[in-house]
Amino acid sequence: MRIMKLFRTQTAMVLSGLAASLILFYAPLHSQQPAAKKGEKGKGRGFGGFIKSTDPRVQNRTYHFGDTNEDLPYCLFVSSKVSKDKKNPLIVSLHGLGIGPGYMCQGKAIDLAEEGGYILVAPMGYNVGGWYGSPVMNLSGRGANGGAPAPAPPANLAELSEKDVFNVLAMMRQEFNVDPNRTYLMGHSMGAAGTLFLGSKHSSEWAAIAAVAPASFLMDNHRTEILKGITEPLFVAQGDADQQVPVTHTRMWADTMKDLGLNYQYKEYPGVTHGSVIELSMPDIYAFFQAHPKGAK
Repeated sequence: MRIMKLFRTQTAMVLSGLAASLILFYAPLHSQQPAAKKGEKGKGRGFGGFIKSTDPRVQNRTYHFGDTNEDLPYCLFVSSKVSKDKKNPLIVSLHGLGIGPGYMCQGKAIDLAEEGGYILVAPMGYNVGGWYGSPVMNLSGRGANGGAPAPAPPANLAELSEKDVFNVLAMMRQEFNVDPNRTYLMGHSMGAAGTLFLGSKHSSEWAAIAAVAPASFLMDNHRTEILKGITEPLFVAQGDADQQVPVTHTRMWADTMKDLGLNYQYKEYPGVTHGSVIELSMPDIYAFFQAHPKGAK
C-alpha cells in the first residue's frame, strides 16, 4: 500500500520523551492488575500489565499466531443480547502503549456493550508497542512500565501488529453472526493512532471509527493523506488537561479533518486527563456508533 511504503521509507524516529511519559502514566495502573505470571503465554516479551480483564463478564482468551509460533492474548465480551439468529454489532478496541488488551475490557465499555447488544473484542496488536501497523515508536529496549529490558522487536513489528488485529477480527466473524454494517473500530492513545491508520488503510471494514486521545505524532506530517483515506464517520475525543497527548496536537488533526470536509465529530472534555477520557467518552462513542451504521448519512 502507498501509505505503508511512505512510512517505511521515512527515517525511524525515537520519541523517547513521549515513550517515557506514557510508561510513567501507566505505571500506577499496572499495580492494579498483575502482569502475566511466570509460565503464562507471552512470558518474556514485555507484555506489561492489563493483559487480562478482571471483569467477570469478560473472556480472557489466547489464540495461536502462526507467523511467529506464539499464543497471543485477547479479551472478549459478548452481550447477553447477542444471538446467532440475528446479525450483531461488533467493536474492535485497541489499547495504548505499554499495556495489554484487558485495559479496554472494563468499566463503561462493558456496561454499554451489554446495554447495546455488542460484541467487544480487544486484540493485543502483537505486543504492547506494536502500533497496529502505524509508524512504530522505538522504546529503546525498555520493558513495559519501565521494567526489565524487553527483547528487541522484530523488524516486521508493524506488519505483525496489524495482522494480529485482523486475525482477531476474522475469528469474531467466524464465531459470531457479525453485522458487516455495524462493525466499528476504536482505540486509546497508541490505539487511537492505530485506529486512524487502520481506519484509513482498511476503511471498507468499518462502519465508523473513534480515536481517543490519539498519540499520532509520527503520522503528523502525513495526516492529510491518512485522513483522506478515512471514508467512514469519525469521532475524536480529547481531554484538554491531557499531558501525554496535548490538546493542541489533537486540535491540529481536527482542523485538518475540517479542511478536508470529513464526516467527523470532535469533542473536548474540560479538565480531563489522558486516562480518564476513556470512561468519560464511552457514552458519546457508543451513541456515535449507534447513529452510524454503514450507509447512514
